[in-house]
Amino acid sequence: MILIFFIFVIIRPENDSDRAGVRAVNESAFASSAEADLVDALRRQATPLVSLVAEDNGSVIGHVMFSPVALSGRPDLELMGLGPMAVAPEWQRKGVGSALVEAGLDACLQLGTGAVVVLGHPDFYPRFGFEPASGFSLRCAYDAPDEAFMAIELSPACLRNAGGLIRYHAAFADV
Repeated sequence: MILIFFIFVIIRPENDSDRAGVRAVNESAFASSAEADLVDALRRQATPLVSLVAEDNGSVIGHVMFSPVALSGRPDLELMGLGPMAVAPEWQRKGVGSALVEAGLDACLQLGTGAVVVLGHPDFYPRFGFEPASGFSLRCAYDAPDEAFMAIELSPACLRNAGGLIRYHAAFADV
C-alpha cells in the first residue's frame, strides 16, 4: 500500500495573535531565546518590517523576518536583512523554510526593496539566488565567513558600484 500525503501550509503576514506561536517556534528552533527576543525587539523598533508566518491547521509552524539594513555611504538604497528565520523542528526539511524565504523576498520586492542580505547557511540560501555578498563588494559588520554572508538583488543592478559595510538594525547587537 502506498500512502501519499499532501501538506498544505499557509504563508501569510504575521498578526498580533501570532506572537506567542512565533515566540514558541523561535525558541524551539534555536538553542536559546535570543532569536525570539530579537524578533520582539525588531517588531518594536524596525520599520519597514516584513514578518511572515507559516501556518498549519491554525498553528504557527514557521516564521521569517526581514528588517532594514544600512549600507555605509548609501542611504539612498532600500535594503533588507533576512533573519531570523525559524521552523518548528518537526516541520524542518519539508519545504516550509523555502516557502517562507520565497514569500518574504516577494514581499520585500513589493515594498520596493532593492536587495536583501543574509548571514546564513551557504548550502541553503543560494537556491533562491543569493550569492556571496563579497561579489558586490559588500562586507558584514559582524565577523562572518565570506560564504555565509550573501546578497540578492531584487532590483537589477541595485548593488552595482554600491560596495561598503552592511550594518544590521541595532537590535541585533543584543543577540
